[in-house]
Amino acid sequence: MNARIFASVFGSLVHESIPTPSATPVLGSNEFEESNEIDWTNSEIGGKAEEQIRWNQAWHVATTFLTLPYEPITAHHASQSEEALRGKWLKPCTPNVLKALSFVASRISPIPDDDIFLWYFQEIGNRHYVGCVMPGILEALEDKQHPNPLLNVLRILQVAQAIYLHPLKHHILPFLDQSAKRKGTKIRERLHSLIAESLPHKSYVELLGSFFHTQGCIRLGLSDIDGAGNDIGDTPSESPAIVGARQQTTMMIQGLQNVGLGGPQAQRVFAEIMYSLLNAHIKRAFAGRWASPSTVIKQLQDWVENRFARYVVEVLTCLKDGPADECGEKLDVSHADVERWQEMSINSLGVLRTSELFDVIIGWDQDSSGAIEDLKQVLVYTHARQNLTFFFSRVLLHRLLQPGASTIEIIQVYISTIRAFAVLDPKGVLLDRIARPIRRYLREREDTVSIIVKGLLADTDDEPSNTDALVLGELATELNKIGDVAGDDVRPDGHLDWDDMSWMPDPVDAGPEYQKSKNSDVIGSLISLFDNRDIFIKEFQKVMGERLLKREFDFEKETRVLELLKFRFGEAQLQACEVMLRDVLDSRRVDSAIREDELLHLDEQKQPAPELHARILSHLFWPSLVSESFSVPREITALQHRYSNGFESLKQTRKLTWLDALGQVTVQLDLEDRVVTEEVQTWQASVIYAFQQSDTAPFVMQPLDPSTKTVQQLMADLSMDEPLVRNALTFWVGKLVLKEVTPDTYTVLETLSDDDLSAEGSTAQAAIAAAADVATSATAPAIRSEEDVTKEKMDVFWQFVVGMLTNQGTMPLGRIVMMLKLVVPTGFPFGNEELKEFLEGKVQEGRLEVGGGGYKILH
Repeated sequence: MNARIFASVFGSLVHESIPTPSATPVLGSNEFEESNEIDWTNSEIGGKAEEQIRWNQAWHVATTFLTLPYEPITAHHASQSEEALRGKWLKPCTPNVLKALSFVASRISPIPDDDIFLWYFQEIGNRHYVGCVMPGILEALEDKQHPNPLLNVLRILQVAQAIYLHPLKHHILPFLDQSAKRKGTKIRERLHSLIAESLPHKSYVELLGSFFHTQGCIRLGLSDIDGAGNDIGDTPSESPAIVGARQQTTMMIQGLQNVGLGGPQAQRVFAEIMYSLLNAHIKRAFAGRWASPSTVIKQLQDWVENRFARYVVEVLTCLKDGPADECGEKLDVSHADVERWQEMSINSLGVLRTSELFDVIIGWDQDSSGAIEDLKQVLVYTHARQNLTFFFSRVLLHRLLQPGASTIEIIQVYISTIRAFAVLDPKGVLLDRIARPIRRYLREREDTVSIIVKGLLADTDDEPSNTDALVLGELATELNKIGDVAGDDVRPDGHLDWDDMSWMPDPVDAGPEYQKSKNSDVIGSLISLFDNRDIFIKEFQKVMGERLLKREFDFEKETRVLELLKFRFGEAQLQACEVMLRDVLDSRRVDSAIREDELLHLDEQKQPAPELHARILSHLFWPSLVSESFSVPREITALQHRYSNGFESLKQTRKLTWLDALGQVTVQLDLEDRVVTEEVQTWQASVIYAFQQSDTAPFVMQPLDPSTKTVQQLMADLSMDEPLVRNALTFWVGKLVLKEVTPDTYTVLETLSDDDLSAEGSTAQAAIAAAADVATSATAPAIRSEEDVTKEKMDVFWQFVVGMLTNQGTMPLGRIVMMLKLVVPTGFPFGNEELKEFLEGKVQEGRLEVGGGGYKILH
């Protein structure tokens, strides 16, 4: 009894059989058993002692018959014939043995622990399966040479199960009543549980998954999924490969079902493999197919219904036709299941299109809108909308909103995003979420406003030479869409338009700051980047002033843009720009009248004079203009004086102030071997005119000895700053008109030799380098920047600061600001932060010192 208790806890050793009851007498050999049949079923023989003896005798005969040889079962045995296996593993059953089996199986044991079914399961499970079957299974799993190790494992298990269940099926269960049969059938269930628990989970799942993947690729026409090169769906449905794959799959699933491995675990592996094959098919067949109109979803639904679903039905039918499902669930496939699979495939397509969305937007055009059409059908689910915004926002932060991306590139992506999401979600909820990080990042870029304004004024008729010009041209094209600038649901003051009879409430998934115009457009989105529209208007005024001053009398583009912007901002805010445009247009009429009245085409000696035209500006409406002063040729000065007299006669209450640095000059240089004609800035013309010989006629370069000038001479003669002098000299060196003979000394190239023109010549190389310097240097702007204007004003206030610190000593920042507001006649327009930044610059220059709670002047 102690041994039985010990064995019930720790199990028996694999190499020993569970003994028969201790009261069983030694009955001798099998021959004795066969020749001396005992009537165990006669209950009238003897009392309880005799009944115990009959039970022990029957138990001994039954357990001796059911005990299996302790020999391993390997893949080699699995390949043997049934007759060979029967002769080795299955014992002949005599009538005496049948009676003993029936007796111990149908009677209640006088000893509570003696249950023939429990004993037999311990015999086959704890002893024989662990010691004789598992080593062969592990060896088969590790056999890397076999093309399908799982098939060998399955064969071993089928052989072992056939051996284990043969006595029950043929010698015990047929002779029992229904209640006793239920105990016998439980052995099969417990054996299946033992098999499922004993197999190495990782290896088994990998092998089963590999089998389903291989067969699935063949059945679904994805056999080239690893790069064989065949087209999808090019395998006929009844080809030898398909038929062979169907047979192998059926055989494998039936075998799994037979040994109890076709339950939830196998179904789960099959489902995972089918999902991976579905995604692989979607990625391989539809990745990069963005053409419009899109037929991708229709093709995908047909593929799921005609190929994917049919294969799944075949497999599930095999699982259903096998032994009773352990979960008791029906595996019938309905049309609703097919629809769910189609829905699942569309969701997978949505994941693919979401991952491609940024690339679609970068190359956005009508040919790529098919991807948006596919994605739009996925967004009927709320979770899909959330996943889209979350994933796309992460991609934007990783690939776009980085210091390495130029502002024009960011604006280009933003424009394409607006267009794409207008198709994807006309209500604008998704765009409202996606655009926030882009808009926030663009606000932080200093050149955003300038680029937008330049784009509005770009020429759409010209062929774009690069990506930047293309983006700027898109802005100008969008501005021309007058129909898109209709009224908004929300007025500029932030209140709803109560007269809008087509008003609709915000979508349910809209954010708290959601605002959607009735006709959202690219220009409106870009202009609304900044809360204060004055920033945009000032920049537009500056850029427009540059164009008005540097272009000829053809301002059709500027006029049209100005009129279009009035729809958005109103006429009052663009009044200054309208005055600027009117000044330039009126200058044509005034200029013609003055030239005619003053005979400016002739000089004082009635000889032909240089052509002088002027643009008359109302300085109160124009931004701060560059006012670099330098000496111009005396002939030009005389013409300017006559022009001013004519203007004062025409406009008696107004006077002219000449801004020489803003002009443009057409120069013709007559050299000995060539004529050079260039349109240049006024300081460049003044510098080259300074090389004119004093005894020559005005504006004609005579073939005399070349004139030579130094940088210092030119600065003194022309009263010109050094940067302008050097810019002009570099320009003319690039045009092969001047040559630097020694450092800072230049002379005129009256003639060009072959050495000068050759690519290896020093003169040509210097000209190329000079031309590159001029090309890469920034052109002098006509409109002064805000920083320049602020610095000039601060320089005036600096004198007041110096006086206060000299007379009163150290003063804190707040007191300095207060005193400036009191002592400056025109008022102090800056705050503490602007003055602090200015004073910090003076500290770095060594003119101020910070200490004692304030600023101190350094003498």
